[in-house]
Amino acid sequence: MDRRLVLAAALGLAAAAALPARAQEVAKIGLILPMTGPFASTGKQIEAAVKLFQARNGDTAGGRKVQVILKDDGGTADVTKRLAQELIVNDKVVAIAGFGLTPLALAAAPLATQAKVPAIVMAAATSTVTEASPFVVRTSFTLAQVTVPMAEWAARDGIRKVVTLVSDYGPGIDAEKAFTEVFTKAGGTVENLRVPLRNPDFSPFLQRAADAKPDAVFVFTPSGVGAQFMKQFVERGLDKGGIRLISTGDVVDDDILNDMGDAALGVVSTHHYSAAHDSAENKAFVEAFRKAAGFRPNFMAVGGWDGMQALYAGLDATKGQGGQALVDAIKGTTWTSPRGLLTIDGATRDVVQSVYVRKVERKDGELWNVEFGSSPAVKDPVKAAKAP
Repeated sequence: MDRRLVLAAALGLAAAAALPARAQEVAKIGLILPMTGPFASTGKQIEAAVKLFQARNGDTAGGRKVQVILKDDGGTADVTKRLAQELIVNDKVVAIAGFGLTPLALAAAPLATQAKVPAIVMAAATSTVTEASPFVVRTSFTLAQVTVPMAEWAARDGIRKVVTLVSDYGPGIDAEKAFTEVFTKAGGTVENLRVPLRNPDFSPFLQRAADAKPDAVFVFTPSGVGAQFMKQFVERGLDKGGIRLISTGDVVDDDILNDMGDAALGVVSTHHYSAAHDSAENKAFVEAFRKAAGFRPNFMAVGGWDGMQALYAGLDATKGQGGQALVDAIKGTTWTSPRGLLTIDGATRDVVQSVYVRKVERKDGELWNVEFGSSPAVKDPVKAAKAP
C-alpha cells in the first residue's frame, strides 16, 4: 500500500480516536467572588446558587463536563485581577464569572478582552460594566434599571420632596442620577447625599436628611449593608418623624430582611427579584435553595443561577466552544428564571427583565418583600438613552 495512504489512514484513526476524548474534555469556569470581608454575603449567595444549579441540572453542557473553580478575592480589585489572570493562563478556563462589586468586574474586563474569554457578571450593577469589554455578559441587573421605576412610583404616590442617600461608588451614583432625573422631571425636588462605601457610618448623613424634612429618603446600599442602615435609621428617629423610607431592593435584601425586625415593615422598594415572587419556578427555587444552603436566596443568588443558565445554554449551542462563539451564543437568549422572563440583550449583552414594586410585610412569622406592581421587559435606561 502507498505509504501516503497508510499515513492518511493512521491520521484519520487518530482523529476519530480523539473525538470521544474531546467530548469528555472539561470546560472549566472560574468563579471569582468575595467569600471573605465585608461583602461575603454576596459570595455565599452566588456560590450556593451555582452549586444548586449544577445539582439540579447536572455537570455537563455542550458535551463537556463543567467544572467550577471557586476563588476568593475578598472584595479587592487587585486580587480579582490576579485571580482572573491565573484562571485564564494556568487553568485555561472557558469563562470567568461572579464579580461581586463593580470595581472587581472592571479589574477583570481587560483580561477578558485580551484572552477572548467571556466574563459573566452575576452581581456588579454599574451600567458601564458591559461596555468595559465585548466579552462581558451580565445576568444580574443595573442600578438605573431598578431605580427608574421607584422614581416613577414615588411621583405617582404623591411624594414631592426626597433626600437621596447612596453609597459613593458606581452603582450608587447611577442610582442617584437615575432617581434625580426622573423624579425632578415629574415635578419633585431632590437633595443628594453620598456615604463612603467602606466602613460606612450613616448617622451624620441621616441627621442631615432629617434636618431637610423631606417626604421620603431614597436609599441605595450594597447587598448586606441594609441592616446597619436600618438600625441607624431607627436610632436617629426618622421612622417616627413621618419620613418615609423608599429604596432599591439591595437595602431590604432577602438575606438579612428578617434580622431588621419591625423597622423594615412598610418599606417600599423596587427590584428585579424577591424571594416572595409568586411563580412556580421561584417557589421551587426558594424551597430547593433553603434546603440545600440553609438560608433564604436573595437577588445575588438569582444572578448566579441565571449566570449558570446562560453559560450552559451557550455551551450547548456551541457544542462546548468558548471565546467569541460562546458570547455570540448567549446574546439574545431568553429563558424563564425564578425572577420571571429574562433576555440577554443582543446589542448590549445586558439583562432585560421585569422590575417589581414591593412592600415589606410579615407573613407566617417572616418578613417578605411582597410585590404589588411591575414594569415588564425593562432595559438598562443608561444604554437605552444612548441607542440611536
